[in-house]
Amino acid sequence: MANFLFPSIQAITSTSLKKGGLSTGDVAALYKYKNTQFDVKVDTDSNISTTMTFTDILPSTKTIASFKVPDYNSGKLEVQYFHHHATFTTTIALYKTPVVDATATIGTPSIAFGAEAGYDPTKGNFTKYTAGISVTKPDSCASIILGDKGDSIKASYVHYLDNLKKSAAVGEISRKFSTNENTFTVGGAYAVDHLTLIKAKLNNHGRLGALLQHEVIPKSLLTVSGELDTKSLDKSPRLGLAFALKP
Repeated sequence: MANFLFPSIQAITSTSLKKGGLSTGDVAALYKYKNTQFDVKVDTDSNISTTMTFTDILPSTKTIASFKVPDYNSGKLEVQYFHHHATFTTTIALYKTPVVDATATIGTPSIAFGAEAGYDPTKGNFTKYTAGISVTKPDSCASIILGDKGDSIKASYVHYLDNLKKSAAVGEISRKFSTNENTFTVGGAYAVDHLTLIKAKLNNHGRLGALLQHEVIPKSLLTVSGELDTKSLDKSPRLGLAFALKP
């Protein structure tokens, strides 16, 4: 009798978001068969998103194909190459006018440089380019990113408060040159215990966000999140709920 092998379920997740009187949500399932992984998501608008990941087609590479139904123009093909001190990724968006994106990173565990660029062959120009640098130490991490075709710069710093890096203090400042707009954000994460994590952030524009994550049972996470505009308290806050189950 032939021995048939079927994909095994790796995870099932469900998320929901409520803003004002509107609610949206989705259900996703992750399957795995040999060196192939399938990720399928269905949302409340009847959109079906599918991602297929193939590993080791070539040495040190990963190939990812994704598409959405009924939006047939949303297809993408991505090829990733990994090295001990460098990574390179190429993505082709399968629109009516294909766009090619490329990213590259080189460095060591303590310092790394990265760049990203997008090119439109039909127009013959770059759609985006970004560059950045990060420095990592055992108890902290700092980074500077130049983005939006050189129109914005962002600097951030994370300081870890425990050896497991679950509790941390975060600071970030960004500037958009075309509008002379500055944004300063402070936040942090606190591990109540090994099962519960709390995160919060506040910026100078009055945006307050918070998140509570709890491991209900082993490998099963319940996440409750919210965002509030403290300068417009008459507006309804954004609330989110997610549940992730991993066998």
